[in-house]
Amino acid sequence: MRSVAIAILLVVSILLAGCSGSAPANKTLKVIAAGSLLAPFAEAEQEFEASHPGIDVQIEGHGSIQVIRQVTDLGRTADVIAVADESLIPDLMYRPMKNSSRNYTDWYRPISTNEMVIAYTNKSRYHEEISQENWYRILARPDVRLGFSNPMLDAAGYRSLMVLQLAEGEYREPLLFETLITDHFPSTITVSAGEEGTTISLPEIMRPSDDKVVIRDGSIYLLSLLSAGGIDYAIEYRSVAEGMNLSYVTLPASINLGSAEYAERYRNVTVILGFPRFATIGSERNGLPVVYAVTIPANAPNPDLAREFIGYIANESAKGRPGWPAPLPEGAVS
Repeated sequence: MRSVAIAILLVVSILLAGCSGSAPANKTLKVIAAGSLLAPFAEAEQEFEASHPGIDVQIEGHGSIQVIRQVTDLGRTADVIAVADESLIPDLMYRPMKNSSRNYTDWYRPISTNEMVIAYTNKSRYHEEISQENWYRILARPDVRLGFSNPMLDAAGYRSLMVLQLAEGEYREPLLFETLITDHFPSTITVSAGEEGTTISLPEIMRPSDDKVVIRDGSIYLLSLLSAGGIDYAIEYRSVAEGMNLSYVTLPASINLGSAEYAERYRNVTVILGFPRFATIGSERNGLPVVYAVTIPANAPNPDLAREFIGYIANESAKGRPGWPAPLPEGAVS
């Protein structure tokens, strides 16, 4: 467990402070990325800087929605935007910048895939019992604490809800989502079924009413809680669990959001985010296979260098390196 804690502290320190070299630099490349990319991007930063003297790569992490809002809503400049949900880029960035006729961006490049898993440690209650066959029953036990990220800020958050809703049908447990989610929020979370699938509508503020469920702004913030035993299980990306040397339960491809073969099944679940304050944010998130993507904002200070960095990380992603999201299937297109 000591190695897990050290790895978690390293990633969280990057998340909080950014990542930059100590040597003097002639040019800074600003990268704002999904939290689940922080560990692999930290490796890429060191390697890229080593081959590009005078370049300081600075990496900052947030939930994927917050990554884009840094540019679109908060007016910050960045060279590279990297998110864990490719659909966020056209939904939130294919629109004019403030005081400009240019869009924030008009393109993106898919770089990798992932899947959702149930992560845990040897401090987790019932860790010796949990398996792919019974994980949902273990999570439903009253004394088990479950963590996931805030759906309003992070793709892993709304994907966690999708996984649990899909699991109801997979295991024929019609009260599973209610037991794990809706029973623990004072604000109304509504689940409605129709001809086109199931829609989960969330309130503006996601605040649990008890200790059963724990929410953090990004999935990466759950790791220290999990390591310390503050929560028993977390819904995480597989690459994060592997990169942090966590134990995890793999989920069936029909619900883990990791298989293009089951894309139509994933689309049966939609999450509506409660965003009355932020009209610029697309409130409807559809169930889709997990695909990471990168883009360069139209006002990026260093677009040529950004393209070079994107080419580098795309090449590294394709190698299937440990701790990185999985390579795109051969021939995959956005």
